[in-house]
Amino acid sequence: MTQNIFIMSGYGKWGSLLASIKITGFDDLEIAISKLGNETVEIAKKVVYAGAQPVADEIRKGLQKNLEGSKLSEGDLENSLGISPPGVDKNGNTNIKIGFAGLDRKGVPNVVKARAMESGTSVQDKKPFVRLGVNRSRDKSIKAMQDKYDEETEKIMK
Repeated sequence: MTQNIFIMSGYGKWGSLLASIKITGFDDLEIAISKLGNETVEIAKKVVYAGAQPVADEIRKGLQKNLEGSKLSEGDLENSLGISPPGVDKNGNTNIKIGFAGLDRKGVPNVVKARAMESGTSVQDKKPFVRLGVNRSRDKSIKAMQDKYDEETEKIMK
């Protein structure tokens, strides 16, 4: 039995793998996992969501730092940062996205504003915050996922 759990940054073409857990081959572990039955997917979703929280928090901190003192910011970009519900793709991988949704008050897509801030434009210097947030949160995310996995499996194994 193999279960893959991935967390990716999900930010455009620069998406990077934050964490991966692959469980395979161990007899005792397979027996324990078989006890989990149909709850494996739900546990994976909870684990992935727990790992996404620290990443989103670090991205938000970086965004707040970039917007500090700005007279133009109305808070739309910060408020649009969110975490999607976890899903399972056709290969059985559990995925989640962290990103910017919706439009600001002027009708500009928040994802475009975030991308312009992250990468810069011809008139705006880049002020990276997504990549830095992803890098800073890597260890916290892995720990949060491991803690959640341990908590959820312990509930079922008893």
